Amino acid sequence: MKFDGEFELDDVPPEQAWVVLSDPIAVRDALKGCQFITPMDDDFEWDSYEPDEDVETLPEADADVVADRAFVAGQEYAALMQIGVGSVKPKFETTVTIEERDDENFEMTATGSGSASGSSFSMESGMRIHEREDADGSRIEWWTEADISGRIAQLGGRVINPVANKIVNNFFTAIESEMSDVEETDSGVTDRIRGMF
Repeated sequence: MKFDGEFELDDVPPEQAWVVLSDPIAVRDALKGCQFITPMDDDFEWDSYEPDEDVETLPEADADVVADRAFVAGQEYAALMQIGVGSVKPKFETTVTIEERDDENFEMTATGSGSASGSSFSMESGMRIHEREDADGSRIEWWTEADISGRIAQLGGRVINPVANKIVNNFFTAIESEMSDVEETDSGVTDRIRGMF
């Protein structure tokens, strides 16, 4: 299945959108049903991992701390996601690898796979952030190609597509709210973000 689209953020410059969308904590907080996104190593155990709660994101967090925990190309991440599709509400243990990260062009691609109680998926996805033509915000292009099997796949695209669209719309609405908070702050965070590039 293929999903793609665009999302525009008013008054949010691309470099700011990039920093927030590169922060695993901000992404986790904006993605409904996501319990954690964390770097994996060989010793990672799904059952015993306890995510940190109440981790600060921008504008409260230090911009350097946010930059230090940003997604890294080549790194594997563990993500625990619960998604409700019809009467099925599986909790997916998902492994995501950041394949490419281009700080200059604000572009990132990732691959991943996950499984949960009779369902599984693999995916390739990516995003690129552009400055809007009116230079008053950002335009985010995103795409995902997913291969879904098991109980969820049996529900078909008629059920899956609206759920996927709802997840994406809720995510970008939450991200836009977070970015607006950063833009409105007078703490100098925005200037520090711009200084990172």
